Amino acid sequence: MGPIASSPGHSYREILKSTAMIGGSSIVNIAFAIIRNKAMALLLGPQGVGLMGLYSSIADLAQNLAGLGVQASGVRQIAEAVGSGDEHKIAMTAIVLRRISAVLGIVAALLLCVFALPIASFTFADQTHAASVALLAVAVFFRLISGGQTALVQGTRRISDLARLNMLGALFSTLIGIPLIFLFGEKGIVPALVAMAAVSVLTSWSYSRRIKIASLSPSAKQVRQESAELLKLGVVFMASGFLTVGAAYAVRIIVLRESGVEAAGLYQAAWALGGLYASFILQAMGTDFYPRLTAIARDDDQCNRLVNDQIQISVLLAGPGLLATLTLAPLVINLFYSSEFHAAINLLRWICLGVMLQIVSWPMGFIILAKAARKVFFWTEVTATLFHVGLAWLLVNRFGLIGSGAAFLGLYVWHTAFVYVLVRRLSGFRWSVFNVRLVSFFLAATILAFVLLWALPFWPATLACAFITCASGLFSLRMLFQLLPEEWFPARIRPWLPNAATRS
Repeated sequence: MGPIASSPGHSYREILKSTAMIGGSSIVNIAFAIIRNKAMALLLGPQGVGLMGLYSSIADLAQNLAGLGVQASGVRQIAEAVGSGDEHKIAMTAIVLRRISAVLGIVAALLLCVFALPIASFTFADQTHAASVALLAVAVFFRLISGGQTALVQGTRRISDLARLNMLGALFSTLIGIPLIFLFGEKGIVPALVAMAAVSVLTSWSYSRRIKIASLSPSAKQVRQESAELLKLGVVFMASGFLTVGAAYAVRIIVLRESGVEAAGLYQAAWALGGLYASFILQAMGTDFYPRLTAIARDDDQCNRLVNDQIQISVLLAGPGLLATLTLAPLVINLFYSSEFHAAINLLRWICLGVMLQIVSWPMGFIILAKAARKVFFWTEVTATLFHVGLAWLLVNRFGLIGSGAAFLGLYVWHTAFVYVLVRRLSGFRWSVFNVRLVSFFLAATILAFVLLWALPFWPATLACAFITCASGLFSLRMLFQLLPEEWFPARIRPWLPNAATRS
């Protein structure tokens, strides 16, 4: 491959800076995740981990449905106002967003309590978990309050504060979750989820209150108008979130019905680990890339250039890590969980293949969001959900647990191609020549590693894949070094950097 082409309005450094901030917090999060997951695995076993995954899915589903998407639409509205310098709009959105979040939190809690019995019966095929499902209502209330406060931080692009919020969330989840599970076992799962959500309200409030917004006393008419604006786009976001979380919930139910609670625990473990390394890149897209893209969404050339830049950085950062996860899956499973979870190794590898394509497709999908193409976004999510759940139902019934991983890969093969066609029509987007080569290189390396691990004995396959991983890592480092400003490096090593003589 040739050198990375520069582009007008060069955005690589800004992408790398925001990704580094989120990535730094993610390293801390991963460290806490190792401690937390290991403890949960030892204390609960696969069945308990599966139960926790099901409770989390119920809370996620309730949060997304009752939240009406106002957090996501609030981020967009605030980001758009920040881009235009409209302080009044920022303040109005922030005030109304907080009020709506509180109201929706109360409504969500009441509804989850009312429908706890049928939800428990559908999920677990009995009514013994109804009280725990009702208690989840408190967690959903706290999550919605916290979401409204976090939206203000995200919309104003306070990336360092978001990184701190992530780290504090990981810290408190570990400090709260482990003792409760240790003391109460499976009965401590829901209280732990409630306590974690309660602490998130305090941390998000402490950072959102630092943002100076104009002092306003909006009239009832202004509140109604702003609420309508938030809800108009928010309902589309809600539908998207509901479909995404609903698909994850449905796949867990399919696995549970077909193979039992233990298999659901294995699925939960592989699902969590498959996206762990890539999560800091995906988080950076949502927290910084999306608000920046929204601010320039009306300029197709700038919009498309920024998306290509984001794809390039994301693949360079995620590719080697996903290859390493795929290669070292047995070690990763044992490190994060225990030997009881070894049946999840091959499932984890299938998920890694899907995540590689997810890294490519997500930046393109943000074009649809930034341009507020509500109908296109909604129907894209509907078709993705139907495709994922339908494919999971077919493959899990035929191949068992491994079919859920193959379904995830199939989803992103289809989603990447489908979204590319859509954004071509919306903004004229095309992959840059370098990105075509870059994505092809990492996809080929990932598929080759996957096939070698499947076809060869353990040690020859591991050594061959370790070589592929190291080679791809060195390639990514070389490319990234070309993008970083020279002043980021110590003076002694600057002459040794790639293209040192021509660096800007």
